[in-house]
Amino acid sequence: MNTSAEQPSPAACDPLALAHTHPEWSAKEPVTRGQRITAILLMALIVFGLIRAPLATARLLVLLCTVFYLVATIYKMWLVRSATQPGAFFRFTPEMIAAEEPREWPVYSIIVPMYKEPETIPQMIAGLKALDYPPERLDIQLLLEADDDATLNAARAQVLPPQIRITEIPPSFPRTKPKACNIGLHLARGKYLVIYDAEDKPEPDQLKKAVMSFDRSPDNVVCIQSCLNYYNPRYNLLTRWFAADYSAWFDLCLPGLAARRTVIPLGGTSNHFNTQVLRDLLGWDAYNVTEDCDLGVRLARAGYETRMAETTTWEEACSNLRFWIRQRTRWQKGYIQTWLVHMRRPFRLLRELGLRNFLHFNLLIGGSVFATLINPFFWIMALVWFIFRPVGVDALFPGWVFAMSAFCLFVGNFIFVYINLLGCYRRRYDSLMWANLLTPIYWALMSISGWRAFLQFFSNPFHWEKTQHGLSS
Repeated sequence: MNTSAEQPSPAACDPLALAHTHPEWSAKEPVTRGQRITAILLMALIVFGLIRAPLATARLLVLLCTVFYLVATIYKMWLVRSATQPGAFFRFTPEMIAAEEPREWPVYSIIVPMYKEPETIPQMIAGLKALDYPPERLDIQLLLEADDDATLNAARAQVLPPQIRITEIPPSFPRTKPKACNIGLHLARGKYLVIYDAEDKPEPDQLKKAVMSFDRSPDNVVCIQSCLNYYNPRYNLLTRWFAADYSAWFDLCLPGLAARRTVIPLGGTSNHFNTQVLRDLLGWDAYNVTEDCDLGVRLARAGYETRMAETTTWEEACSNLRFWIRQRTRWQKGYIQTWLVHMRRPFRLLRELGLRNFLHFNLLIGGSVFATLINPFFWIMALVWFIFRPVGVDALFPGWVFAMSAFCLFVGNFIFVYINLLGCYRRRYDSLMWANLLTPIYWALMSISGWRAFLQFFSNPFHWEKTQHGLSS
């Protein structure tokens, strides 16, 4: 069994290199002075308007939010339509993979960050052994925290093949997944590198499909994102919603973005990288709790592109509401971090991404957080208006604004539910269809986690809320 003693020491690596070398790219400083001043001025302007002209100001705010809802609805439809384009996916049949043989497959590095997950070790080792890739061409690291005795002991109790080694991560602040991944990147030996989470079950031929995708891509394509989905979608109502959400996102929305050659917020796992380019970009931001999303934007800003491959990694959908809220809070807090980091100098971002990608970024990253925060207010206004018909609420929606709002309420929400249904249909999740009729409850839960993320961003921005696995075993 190989251990960290048989490889260069992790101490030789600076896992915070991005924050140290390019602090402007890191979430270490949550909000810059300029952003604080801008936010204060904007809030002062809104308060002043509400005091001097309350109805006109409220109408303007409602109008802006309604236009946002309308644009977001049309944008989501366009993305799903784009997913049908020929360039949305790399697709390889077993016959196409077999035709590649014989060939010398490149060395492939796999890093598996784990923390307090001893129960997942046997499953993870079995999944890694099942990969259809020459074992001698694999370089696999289990990234384990040096003070996590339970997981370390569980890993050392396994009979590990030569291609799997344990890398101990020295405990230090921040205690985040990207910090561990940066150490794994420093020690990686492969031409390509992929991250898997502890509970992941990648399809056995995924690595070969990724290599073939890189072979058929232009030089500026340095990341291949696999699809993610769940192996326990029918466990309870929450996992049904979660599986429908993932099916729509990874099977429709992200392929639509790939077809349009634009910014792709990466998934947290199963993203395959050109190792050298990832090192040149200084890896992940150790202070960003949604480091995958941030890295996807940095790739685009550097002129690189991401493609999608039609291969799936199966994960465990969180089946416990408390842990789901914590997980979704972390994701949305990371989206807030990512949006604020890259909007520190918006004109530079516009110049580097171009107008089209700049709009994509703001709708995907900033827009998703904004929607979860404002949704409860519009739901409450709609309920109050339908039940009580008060004059005050009615006055906020004059004529054509009411028409747009009604369209977003009835047609827009139907479209979002329908997109989830399409995702389920694509995955043949027929038994999950009925759960989509209750999707508004799922949206309400997302808003709860969104507001929790917003408040936590100011109180504890780098806190990594751990997702508990094995709950539906």
